[in-house]
Amino acid sequence: MSSLLHRFVPATEWLPAYQKKNFRGDLSAGLTTAVMLIPQGMAYAMLAGLDPIIGLYASVVPVLLYAVLGTSRQLAVGPVAMVSLLVASGVGAIAGDDPTAYLAAAVMLSLVVGGMQLLMGLARLGFLTSFLSHPVLSGFTSAAALIIGMSQLKHLLGVNIPRSHHVHHILLQAVERASEVNAITLGIGVVSIVLLVGLKKVSPKFPRALAVVVLGTLAVWGFGLHEKGVAIVGGVPAGLPMPSVPAFDFAVVRELIPTALTIALVGFMESIAVAQAFARRHKYEIDADQELIGLGVANLGGAFFSAYPVTGGFSRTAVNDQAGAVTPLASIITAVVIAITLLFLTPLFYFLPKAVLAAIIMTAVFGLIDVKEVKHLWKVDRADLVLLAITFFATLSFGIEQGILTGVGASIVWFTFQTTRPHLAVLGRLPGTRVWRNIKRNPDAVRAPGILAIRMDAPFFYGNTKYLKDALNSLIAENNGQLTAIIIDATALSRIDSSAVGALKELAEDYKRRNIRLYLAGIRGPVHDVIKRGHLDDLLPPDRFPLNVDAAVSEVLGDDWEGKKVDAA
Repeated sequence: MSSLLHRFVPATEWLPAYQKKNFRGDLSAGLTTAVMLIPQGMAYAMLAGLDPIIGLYASVVPVLLYAVLGTSRQLAVGPVAMVSLLVASGVGAIAGDDPTAYLAAAVMLSLVVGGMQLLMGLARLGFLTSFLSHPVLSGFTSAAALIIGMSQLKHLLGVNIPRSHHVHHILLQAVERASEVNAITLGIGVVSIVLLVGLKKVSPKFPRALAVVVLGTLAVWGFGLHEKGVAIVGGVPAGLPMPSVPAFDFAVVRELIPTALTIALVGFMESIAVAQAFARRHKYEIDADQELIGLGVANLGGAFFSAYPVTGGFSRTAVNDQAGAVTPLASIITAVVIAITLLFLTPLFYFLPKAVLAAIIMTAVFGLIDVKEVKHLWKVDRADLVLLAITFFATLSFGIEQGILTGVGASIVWFTFQTTRPHLAVLGRLPGTRVWRNIKRNPDAVRAPGILAIRMDAPFFYGNTKYLKDALNSLIAENNGQLTAIIIDATALSRIDSSAVGALKELAEDYKRRNIRLYLAGIRGPVHDVIKRGHLDDLLPPDRFPLNVDAAVSEVLGDDWEGKKVDAA
């Protein structure tokens, strides 16, 4: 019973065994991360189309719940740019400009996302995220970073640009309204960006986001810049959010499901990638399914406290780790500090200019544009680079959800194409050895006379049976039909289905009529079991299943063949 409790509530394992020596690091990390999360949370809520205070609401209860249920010791959960943009995309299409309906839909989205992640975790479906390959995620993230950054242009310029998820629309609007730009707002934004970039280079651990928030707020308050057209946050309600049941509307939920599924998967992918990176660094294991449960409950619980969807973020986790986080107690301290801020410090945000929050978002997300990955894939795998490009341009052209769906679809199509046309190698024996290798990669390898030995590097299933048949026919034709045996090296056949067994039976019958012996060398036990159930053994006697290719060649030519080059045609 206790092991089951430890599995589903990890805090019951680490909290009773907590060591005092870890408290100093956890306290430092908790305070430092809170200082970073306060301005970030407000900025990302604004990016999501919500009041900045909602970002702080999303940084208390969800953070506490994840600290109790998550398996990462350093992961800092809270509002992130990617999820915020997805919220703006999905909720904006439903609620429009009605702030009450917008908040209700965002809270409902948190409930639906949490429910999906919890169910996925309980069903142990963490493997579903494998459909989001790294090139697809990289292309999606880079495009989304551009969209996120451009969406903040209106706050940076002080111009009312209509919401859009198409970068070219935003840029055209900005150019058309260039005469309306508020010079003071632009100046605040540019200075904030310069400070954020400069401070990062000079001192990466310095709380630069908090510094520009303080400076920007003091400048507006001291010089009365809000009276000169500079948009400010304004009145921020004090106090913790009161628990309330989200207003459930089946029609709204139905419309939110595509966005919720995207957030559930993308948010988890971002979170698990970060969690695993820091777990490897500190030499401990992450339970992917429990991470889904932790994030799911965090989002479910947050929905009852006016929060919008959250996940783990890279930059805050890095800060949390650098500041000394040893256990999830650091996250609990972060949540407590933000709760204290909500209770007593919200009046300090009244004069905070929105241009500063926009600058924080821009500098954070533009670092997500992954140029290095493009260069890497150009050298290593250009097919993956094509997938990255498809996802990138689809996201920019069609929108967030459509972009990632296009990328996943392209990945599946490419995977299907590869598996239906797998790598096929003609084998020869390396001189002086009993080892058989691809003759194209090993020119010294010698083919056995009258024998065609091949290896197919893929599972054998209905999708590639025709390809194998056609390839064998072409190779037989190249040998002018002068073959006594065909050997299929089955060591790479990890799986076989009924269609493939049927295809092998057809080949065996055809070759029997043509006096060609068919051998399946090095076949694996589970694959052989399927072959037996398909009655292929009725056509091929036991000696047609040798241990390896060399044994099959010895069966045909005898042990006297020395592997010398002869005319195999």
